[in-house]
Amino acid sequence: ALTLHGFTTPPPLPALDRIDVLVPRLRRLRTTGFARILRTAALPAPQQVTGLPVAPVPRALADAVADLPDAGAVRRLLTEAVRGGHCDPAAVVRALTDAKLLNRPHVVDAVDSLLAEGRAIAEQRLYRMVREFGLPDPVWNVDLRLPGGPHLGGLDAYWPEHAVAVELDTRAPRQDEDAMWSEYARKREHLERLGITVVHITPRKLRESPEQQATVVRTALMASADRDPAAYVLVLPR
Repeated sequence: ALTLHGFTTPPPLPALDRIDVLVPRLRRLRTTGFARILRTAALPAPQQVTGLPVAPVPRALADAVADLPDAGAVRRLLTEAVRGGHCDPAAVVRALTDAKLLNRPHVVDAVDSLLAEGRAIAEQRLYRMVREFGLPDPVWNVDLRLPGGPHLGGLDAYWPEHAVAVELDTRAPRQDEDAMWSEYARKREHLERLGITVVHITPRKLRESPEQQATVVRTALMASADRDPAAYVLVLPR
């Protein structure tokens, strides 16, 4: 499946000695020849690739990783998924979680590298979006703080003259997702009470619809003229 999706890390199709076929758990089918039947309680919606119904990339990654004991091979596979634009880190982590693979140390190490890789790529796309769609230059990667008061949080981009901020939502669906989302929400609510507009952008939206995301940011910048002035905050490098 990964080879059909365009991955170069897996072996080419002629080198495969078997093909795994996902079927519903209750289907009465048997492995035969090169076709190995894998029963699953959660059958993914197939994607048509060259006329064949193929497991989507996140599920195919999880099934491949389940058979890979080598940490380097797992890391190369997950890295290609993100660098090649095949899927977002969050989708990969969700599939690995569903497959109960995050209890393997070498998989956890690869996921940590994957998340760092995914964030770096998302930041590059954010820089490109600002440049290609003619948005004014923000200050990048800053912390906000009230004068003599508490730390307000870090931001990926901030326009001080407009009190508009962009924050990349690179959360991964892991066990602490609810706590992390609560932290995101608290920070956003606090900043907006101070008159600062916060635009959350996901890596997927940056990849698939950068022009639409640029329009959202531009609209927020233009609307700043109609809002009450924001509270004064200190902008510090992060």
